[in-house]
Amino acid sequence: MYSIPVPTLGAASLTPSKGPAERADAQKILDELRTEGIRWVELFYTDVLGGFNQVDVPLHTLDAESFASGVPKLDGSSVRGFRQIYDSDMLLVPDARTLARIPWTPEAGGTVRFICDVRIGGTKEGYAHDPRFVARKTEEVLAGAGYDKSYWGPEVEFFVFDSVELVPSMQGVRDAWSGSGYLINHGEAPWQTGALQSPIRFKEGYHRSSPHDTDIALRAEMANTLADDFHIVMDAHHHEVSTAGQGELNVRFDELVPTADHIQDVRYVIKNVARRHGKIAVLMPKPVYGDNGIGMHTNQSLWQKDTNAFYDANDAYAEVSQTCRYYVGGLLEHARSLCAITNPITNSYRRLVPGYEAPVFIAWSRGNRSANVRIPAYQRGHPEAKRIEYRTPDSAANIYLTEAALALAGLDGIKKKMEPPAPVDQDIYKLAPAKRRELGIRELPGSLGEALDCFESDCEFLKPAFASSLLETYTEIKRNEQLQLNLRPHPYEFYAYLDV
Repeated sequence: MYSIPVPTLGAASLTPSKGPAERADAQKILDELRTEGIRWVELFYTDVLGGFNQVDVPLHTLDAESFASGVPKLDGSSVRGFRQIYDSDMLLVPDARTLARIPWTPEAGGTVRFICDVRIGGTKEGYAHDPRFVARKTEEVLAGAGYDKSYWGPEVEFFVFDSVELVPSMQGVRDAWSGSGYLINHGEAPWQTGALQSPIRFKEGYHRSSPHDTDIALRAEMANTLADDFHIVMDAHHHEVSTAGQGELNVRFDELVPTADHIQDVRYVIKNVARRHGKIAVLMPKPVYGDNGIGMHTNQSLWQKDTNAFYDANDAYAEVSQTCRYYVGGLLEHARSLCAITNPITNSYRRLVPGYEAPVFIAWSRGNRSANVRIPAYQRGHPEAKRIEYRTPDSAANIYLTEAALALAGLDGIKKKMEPPAPVDQDIYKLAPAKRRELGIRELPGSLGEALDCFESDCEFLKPAFASSLLETYTEIKRNEQLQLNLRPHPYEFYAYLDV
C-alpha cells in the first residue's frame, strides 16, 4: 500500500520544459490535443490561502515556448496575497506533467487543464508567494540536506451535504449582520426533519455500508474521475466517523510537489462532482456540532538514494531510525507554530478539542490516535512502508505550504538533533493534567489568534523556503480573519448570556 509509486501518465509524464528536448515533448502534447479536437485549456494556479484559480485560453494561443516562458495572463494585484497594483504583471507557466481532462464542460467543445507555476513578469523569476514555488524550494532544501526524495500521503476528509440553509430568512436579509444561523440538511443526519430512511447516529459513521452510507456512488464517481481524467492513483474511499455525509478519499502517495498537485485536484473534483448532483461539498474542519470534524492526516517519509531514512529494523519500539526520531522532535518542537499553516482558519479550532479524535496534545506514539504524531503500526519488516503520520492538519490548509512547513520543521529537528520526549502509549485525553505535565505534554493552540502568536515567535525554521514577505503577508491576512470573527456576536452567546 505504501510502496514506491511508478506513475504512468503517458504523454503527460515529462519534466518541466527547459530545453529543446522538453519543448519538443510539449509540442507533441499540443499536437495530440489538436488532433483530439480540444478547444480550451484551463490554466490553474494556487493562491496564498490555498484556493485554486484559473484562466481559460484557446488551445491555439499556446505553443511549446509557453511551457518554458509562460503565458502573460495574470494580474497579481487581484489575487489574495500576491502583488500590488503598480507591479502586477505576472506569468503562468504550465507544467506539462499535470495534463488532465475536464469532464464536466462538454459544451465547451473539449477542455484540458494544466497546473501552473507563477513567475514575475519581465524577469521570469519564480515568485516567492506562489505556494507551488515554496514547495519546489523545499524539495531543493531537502535535497541539499541529503534527502533526494520525500514521500507524502495526505488523507482528505470532507462532508457532502444535501444543502445548507441560512435561517431565519429575516425577510430576505442574508448578510453577516442579521445574527442568523445555518441549517445543514443530509438524509443520514439524525436531526433531519421528515421521514428518516437511514440515519447514522453521532460518531457511528465509520466504514458504514449501504443503505446507511448514502454517498457510496457519489464518492466512487469522484474517485473514478480522479483516476480516469486526472491520472491519480486511488487507494480507497469510505464513510468517515461523523454522520451527515462525512467521507474520505485516499490517493496513492507521491513526492512533495506532485502530491500537493493531487490534493488540489481532489478538492476540485470533490466540489464539482457534488455540485453536479445538486449537493454541496464542504471542507471546513468543523461544520457539525457534537460530531467529529474533518482532518487531513499527512503521512510523510524522507529517502536517501532509494533507502527510507525513517526505517531501522533494529529499533524495538516502532522500527524507526534516529533520523526519524529527530524529525519527530522537530515536528513536536514547532507544533504550536505550525498550526498557523496546518490549521489556518478560525473554524479549525472548533475541531481541535477533546473527545472527537482530533489531536489536542503534542506527543508522539506508535499507533496511538490521541497523539498528534503517530507511527502507523500495521505491519513490521517493511522499510518501504515506514512513515510518520502528522494528525494535526485539516482540509482547509494550503497543501503546498503545509507539506513544505512540515518538511522544514522535521529537517530543523534533524539538523539540531532534537530528541523527542518518550512516546506516550496511553489515551492522552484521559490523562490527568498533572500527569500530562509530568510527561511534558503540551497543548496545541486553542484559537487562530493564539496559533499566530506562536507563529510570529517561531518561524525562523521556515525561512529556507518561505520568504519573509510571504510570512508577513500570510500573518496579516490571518490576523484579519480572526478579527472579523471577534467583531461579531456568536449565536451561542445569546443562549449562554442573554440573561446576564
